[in-house]
Amino acid sequence: MADKRDYYEVLGVSKDASDAEIKKAYRKLAKKYHPDANPGDKEAEAKFKESSEAYAILSDPDKRRQYDQFGHAAFDGGAGAGAGGFDFGGMDMGDIFGDIFGDLFGGGSRRRNDNSPRKGANLRARVHITFEEAVFGCEKELELTLKDVCTNCNGSGAKPGTSASTCTTCNGSGRVTHTESSLFGMVQRVIPCPDCQGSGKIIKDKCPQCGGSGYTSSRKKISVSIPAGIDEGQSVRIRDKGEPGTNGGPRGDLLVEVIIQRHPIFQRQGTNIFSTAPITYAQAALGGDIRINTVDGEVIYTVKAGTQTDTRIRLKGKGVPSLRNSQQRGDHYVTLVVQVPTQLNEAAKEALRTFDRETGNSLEGNFDNLNEEKGKKEKKKGMWDKVKEVFED
Repeated sequence: MADKRDYYEVLGVSKDASDAEIKKAYRKLAKKYHPDANPGDKEAEAKFKESSEAYAILSDPDKRRQYDQFGHAAFDGGAGAGAGGFDFGGMDMGDIFGDIFGDLFGGGSRRRNDNSPRKGANLRARVHITFEEAVFGCEKELELTLKDVCTNCNGSGAKPGTSASTCTTCNGSGRVTHTESSLFGMVQRVIPCPDCQGSGKIIKDKCPQCGGSGYTSSRKKISVSIPAGIDEGQSVRIRDKGEPGTNGGPRGDLLVEVIIQRHPIFQRQGTNIFSTAPITYAQAALGGDIRINTVDGEVIYTVKAGTQTDTRIRLKGKGVPSLRNSQQRGDHYVTLVVQVPTQLNEAAKEALRTFDRETGNSLEGNFDNLNEEKGKKEKKKGMWDKVKEVFED
């Protein structure tokens, strides 16, 4: 047994590790190397077997005590203690696997009574609303197919005048023990009864109205209250409008996801709204009142004289209400964009020329300066040419 690794080393725990630490370490390794998660991987299969063997020993107080005293020899017949060998094939690995990770092996010591009341499954739906409806909230109506308890059989699934009988396969428990071979011999696991699908009952004469399911389906209209401030992708939960429960359990819920239509002007980030507003050159230069669209309607804003394009202003409290407190709203940020006129008559052009002459003569002054500089350079060049001629002579 010299080629075997120390069991504590295999699980990655210390020799004084607690039962909980050993269990946690094995669970992690078993999930990582389980053959179902690594099909065809021989190395993973070997590590899974090695870790399971280590856990089988260290999780048992008596076997762990023998291993701590004699090591691997305690289970190969070579120990003076007379252990007489250890046969993994005779182990009930079902209890180990079920206790460690019943979700992988379908059962084990954590067994649930399938005949107990269980809540029904949740249903999901979508609703489309406008930008303004998302800001202020609204009421919407959905038409869905919902299940209800069959009124003909009162949910039993059996034909009126008859009743369901106890399943003889599982004796009414709804679960059966299934034995199968594994890497370590025969493994037992508990699964839902295949004959009664876990209900514990067999219906011989099915209700003609529901076909034995105990439920009927119909189209119903559901009113949905959309709260103010809801955002894209968020859902509204409507209690008890999902699938019916089983064995007397409550109904599930209806989760309605909200899809918000794109707005042509407004954009949203959290509870703030963003948009742009055009202003004329005259308004930017001289200042004045402009109209700005908000979700509350038009508001009047006074532009300051000398406002530059892309100036951002804030309209406080004109944003989206908070979902937690509808009395608290975000802000609306507006970017002012100066529009340059593209069509001018002669009178307007002349007015602009006059304005330009009064404010720096940018249309002509730059050219005069350029011509003046050019003349100076030419004059200077001529002087140097004359000097050069003198020295050459």
